[in-house]
Amino acid sequence: MTIPRPGGAAHRLAYEYVVLRCVPRVDREEFLNVGVVLHCRMADFLDVAWQVDRERLLALDPRIDVDQVCESLAFVEAVCAGHPTAGAPAAEPLTQRFGFLKAPRSTVLQPGPVHGGVTTDPGRQLERLLEQLVG
Repeated sequence: MTIPRPGGAAHRLAYEYVVLRCVPRVDREEFLNVGVVLHCRMADFLDVAWQVDRERLLALDPRIDVDQVCESLAFVEAVCAGHPTAGAPAAEPLTQRFGFLKAPRSTVLQPGPVHGGVTTDPGRQLERLLEQLVG
């Protein structure tokens, strides 16, 4: 979704993102990056991309419920998409949904700090961040 501007050049759009971390054992302070949530207000864009490496998570804690981690990430997807199954947060405007997702609320799935950048294509930038930071 590149946004053109007069003269054919693409607009550079500011965005914010958080990396979602799975922290199987908070006491050990070990985590594995499992997803990225990207919000670009100027493009009316909010989405998540995620991938869970089951073996790496189980190496951190063999007792972790990997399916539950995936369900939590699916909930994040539903909030981003504004799907009714995500409840009240999904009904909010995109900026408020991003605020909800960047706030810590779980000990196992935690957002990292908010970072920012500029892009001409928020969807492609999300893919790049997933590749760099998770995959």
